[in-house]
Amino acid sequence: MKILITGATGLIGTELVKLFLENGNTINYLTTSKDKVQDKPNYFGYYWNPENGKIDENSLIGVDVIVHLAGANIAKRWTNAYKKEIIESRTLSSELLFNVLKNNPHQVKQIVSASGTAIYPESHSKIYDETDTEIDNSFLANVVLKWEESVDRFQTLGLKVVKLRTGVVFAKNGGALPEMVKPIKMGIGAAMGNGKQIQSWIHITDLVALYYFVVKNQLEGVFNAVSPNPISNADLTKAIAKTLHKPLFMPNIPEFVMKIILGEMSILLFSSKNLSSKKIEECGFKFKFPEIQKALNNLYQ
Repeated sequence: MKILITGATGLIGTELVKLFLENGNTINYLTTSKDKVQDKPNYFGYYWNPENGKIDENSLIGVDVIVHLAGANIAKRWTNAYKKEIIESRTLSSELLFNVLKNNPHQVKQIVSASGTAIYPESHSKIYDETDTEIDNSFLANVVLKWEESVDRFQTLGLKVVKLRTGVVFAKNGGALPEMVKPIKMGIGAAMGNGKQIQSWIHITDLVALYYFVVKNQLEGVFNAVSPNPISNADLTKAIAKTLHKPLFMPNIPEFVMKIILGEMSILLFSSKNLSSKKIEECGFKFKFPEIQKALNNLYQ
């Protein structure tokens, strides 16, 4: 199978490329950096610039599936200009891919897009599944809504569309976890706010396996890409400290302090989303790291 990946050199894309190649697939990837265009065995790079509407159309020759991971990092201060970039990096890239497929012969059967859990409303008690249609009233929820709408258009071209609403990705070398680990390693770790906010998370190994699973089985629809066992911020902080053999004695960090430091982006630390993974499990997917302690032990021991 030949797969076109956007965002292939990012945290998730790098691991996903490895998994696809290990299983005998050919990868085409799109990059906005001409320096990153390279050809290796079964791994071919092509330049694109969604902002300017430029794409190397050769990237789609023989492609069966598109995996769409491209999007500006949300873990940077949200100035008005950067908010615009967060949205457009997702919607313009989808629009460019859509137009290329619409205007050229192709054999693409499926598009699998990253998406976010921010679309679900805040709740400390409700467990959300993919049938819930209520949308949170926040900037990030609006990002996810526009993002998913841009991907849904591919259904009009006859493609199967998959949207993976991804929780906090736990990896050793990137994403949120190393930032959580730093203060705990230094002995100054603490829970955020009251620590009761629920965080739906997923080990990166499970996430890339989930992408592979939906491609291999040609699934379609929305899936929550989260572990079966969400955890409170307080319990997560304790679990990290236990894994690193570090004490926890600092008082919880008030929300207003993090808002001063991070601005509006601080919502990422205090958001509470409890999501169900039953839908993907009922399709036959098995999590390798369903429990937080097993996941942390794998990454840090």
